[in-house]
Amino acid sequence: MSRRSLRPQLNQIRGWVRQGRTDAWIAHQLEVTVQQIQAFKREHGLEPDGEVTAEGAATDEVDLRAEDDAAIAAELEAEEARRAEEEAKAAEEAARKAAELEAAEAAEAAEEAARPKAEVAKRTRGRPRGRRKKSAGPLEGTFDHGEEGYGLWLDPAVEDDPVYAEHWAGHRPVEVTIEEDQIVIRRAGGDGDDDD
Repeated sequence: MSRRSLRPQLNQIRGWVRQGRTDAWIAHQLEVTVQQIQAFKREHGLEPDGEVTAEGAATDEVDLRAEDDAAIAAELEAEEARRAEEEAKAAEEAARKAAELEAAEAAEAAEEAARPKAEVAKRTRGRPRGRRKKSAGPLEGTFDHGEEGYGLWLDPAVEDDPVYAEHWAGHRPVEVTIEEDQIVIRRAGGDGDDDD
């Protein structure tokens, strides 16, 4: 609670003290702490004990402390119930959004799973023969003739090459021709245009 001057409320506080209002009730009404009310009452001599009426008899005000405490408790309970209701609504909204997101992701995954089949069918049916995709450029590799046999190690960038992805990915039987200045690797058993 903020620290502010209670001097403008002196008469109002004096009236509440005469009515027997509790410090907690007054603090709640003015949105300050109970300690601030107690200090203010001490500073201004607003303690209810010892007040005397014009006739000389002690004031006989109705003690409203129990009523005040019950009213404050009811307000606090109502505030807590409102907060719990807001939290329940927020949790319900979050669950609804999560379910919507999950459904959208499932639909997207199903669409993604169906897409490659359709794209492959389009490629094989509608592709004109003779026109080929171009490779991204020359890639590096190493020809290895070690103790355990011969091997060809290609640059890992070959995986990103569109021609490799379309025609060579996976295990393929190949035919190797060795010449003086080159080694030629061709797909075995076909004319090179097969989509096997």
